[in-house]
Amino acid sequence: MDGTEAMPFRKPSLSNDSSDPVYLSPEGHKKLVEELKRLRTVDRPMVVSEISRARDHGDLSENAEYHAAKERQVHIERKIGELEFKLSRARVVEETADTGHAYLMSYVVVRDLKSGEQIKYQLVAAEEADFDLDKISIKSPVGAGLLGKAKGDKVKITVPAGELNYEVLDVLKSE
Repeated sequence: MDGTEAMPFRKPSLSNDSSDPVYLSPEGHKKLVEELKRLRTVDRPMVVSEISRARDHGDLSENAEYHAAKERQVHIERKIGELEFKLSRARVVEETADTGHAYLMSYVVVRDLKSGEQIKYQLVAAEEADFDLDKISIKSPVGAGLLGKAKGDKVKITVPAGELNYEVLDVLKSE
């Protein structure tokens, strides 16, 4: 298999098992690969250079510049490790045939039965969630509640603030 696969609708595991696959859109995968490349080729060499310059200033025990650079180095190395681990488990999700049901990367148009407001969400992996862009994680209460639903379904979703009651107006393939 080439690392790409279709992701049918199914309830996500809500566990935080670090061996679980990480489902990403092609754009999300590209973004992580580019971030890893930047960390390795730009940020890491820059901080190594900063540490070297700070060492040249003498006594390291009271050298704030040295300690700050070392902290940045630890942060960069940790981020590189996290990205490498995430990418090692990544599965790129290509567009799935239209099943009529909400699935990873699809758009779900819902109507709040209380307020009448219509909302369009895109169901995404946790790594790509961005509430400001209405991209919600399939591991969030709303995302998990909508996963697998079809046009006309009514759904009650328990969230920390109470209960949401939605009617699914449409399920659209990823754009």
